[in-house]
Amino acid sequence: VSGMTCGHCADSISEEVGDVAGVMAVDVDLAAARMVVRSHGVSDYAVLAAVTEAGYTATRS
Repeated sequence: VSGMTCGHCADSISEEVGDVAGVMAVDVDLAAARMVVRSHGVSDYAVLAAVTEAGYTATRS
């Protein structure tokens, strides 16, 4: 995840991704600029779109 500069950024991403139907858990690591999402039946596209909606950029790794 790029563009995060503070804890509020991480919280915003976590909240937006957490609102996606089927997402069970979101762990955003500000220091590592990484996010781990646990979900059931959620596409990568839906997660990436939620990150974009929050105002940030993410790539799948």
